[in-house]
Amino acid sequence: MLDNRLKMCAEFVSGRGIAVDVGTDHAHLAAELINSGKCSRVIASDINDGPLESARKTVEKHGISDKVELVLSDGLENVDLEGVSDIVIAGMGGETIAGIIGKLDMDCDFESIRWILQPMTKPEYLRKKLYEFELKITSEKIVQDGDKMYVIMCAEYNKECRYLTECDSLFGFFDDDDPLGQKYRKKEAERLIKISQSLEKAGKIYDATHYKALAYKLENDYKKHDINEIYAYLDELYPFNTQEKWDNSGLIVDNCDMTCEGVILTLDITNKVIAEADCKWADLIISHHPVIFDPVKRLSFRSPVYRLAESNIAAICMHTNLDKSKSGTNGVILRKLSERFEFEHEPEIFEDCGNGTGFGFVCELKDEIDTPDFAAVLKEIFGCQKIRCNTNGRYRIKRFAFCSGSGGSMFREAVERGCHAYITGDIKHDVWVDAEQYYFSLFDCGHFHTENLVLEELRYVLEKKFPQLDVEISENSTDPCKYI
Repeated sequence: MLDNRLKMCAEFVSGRGIAVDVGTDHAHLAAELINSGKCSRVIASDINDGPLESARKTVEKHGISDKVELVLSDGLENVDLEGVSDIVIAGMGGETIAGIIGKLDMDCDFESIRWILQPMTKPEYLRKKLYEFELKITSEKIVQDGDKMYVIMCAEYNKECRYLTECDSLFGFFDDDDPLGQKYRKKEAERLIKISQSLEKAGKIYDATHYKALAYKLENDYKKHDINEIYAYLDELYPFNTQEKWDNSGLIVDNCDMTCEGVILTLDITNKVIAEADCKWADLIISHHPVIFDPVKRLSFRSPVYRLAESNIAAICMHTNLDKSKSGTNGVILRKLSERFEFEHEPEIFEDCGNGTGFGFVCELKDEIDTPDFAAVLKEIFGCQKIRCNTNGRYRIKRFAFCSGSGGSMFREAVERGCHAYITGDIKHDVWVDAEQYYFSLFDCGHFHTENLVLEELRYVLEKKFPQLDVEISENSTDPCKYI
């Protein structure tokens, strides 16, 4: 007698060929598939001898030993997939199921297999991985046994499969009129709200807002937004008219209808980021560095600008206006530093541009700190593999300045402001040499690392204002350098 979840698994089996029951336990599903006439042959596998012995007793009891092959196997490693049309993996964690599929040799006849999957935990992780494996969820159901709700997915190969955002993976693929599917989403939303509340109590406001927005979308669905409305909101926070004269911040590329449901955040708009946005059905990319900076005299098909237009994806770029804002790039660095250090005085703007804006800050620590300890904290804050420091800098630091990105040209100003150290990225050779004359400490934490951390801030402000907008930080917003 099958429980409700295994009954649904059996319903999803196509019966076109051999079915495989991975982690068979007592072989009850295998017996049902044979006795119902749906399958003429089933392979039942398990990683342990004990469950296989129980399975053997079941098939002998039903007199189907000639139709059910029992295989000792870690996942699908020892299973011959010749003639297999359906693979059922039920009663395992989502990560375990994804791991089993991920180990599969893709040279096998992957296209002809239907996957019936019932994760006991982390169905959102499994959904996301399936789409990375080019497996599209064709149907998804919820079954209920008492108070417990079980997710059952049916997935098949589709080489044009898109990628899922975090919110997509939580949403699932239930029919709109499926009451259990709606009940499941409501329950998931309640779970996310509890996580949000715990994070808020712990002072993790960014993460708390993110989970709250995910919960809101689960209950209320996505909503299309006017891109000009998003631009206007960003203009309130980081006024575009404060950008430097040489800069090119703003709405750089339109899309056809100037609306969006999904947004990808990135430091740089590269072709990889555009491909990711396209696969995730995002209509807008918001970046820090302008996708068009110098005048475009020729448009190559390799150009990200060409790819944006081809994919009908809009682009908003916020460069120096974001750097200057107190809640922008340098403001985020200041907040992270203030979480780790106690300051003697209120930090001052480093290069003052007027109207409360400027590049970087000057800070004075309440207590001096050794240079190696200071560098260790900077590595944690910026997520750097490496930090470049000069060999003849000060050993103890109390007053320092910082500026995100490539701020080496402002080194002398840091000296004049009485600083002992300066933090930035892309420091040139002549600046290193010059610093030696002043017994001054330089910390080059990298252009990428001193700016990429602002993306979390942008997601926070957008999700707070537009909770039905799907906002995701690009998986391809990564350091273009590797360190050997």
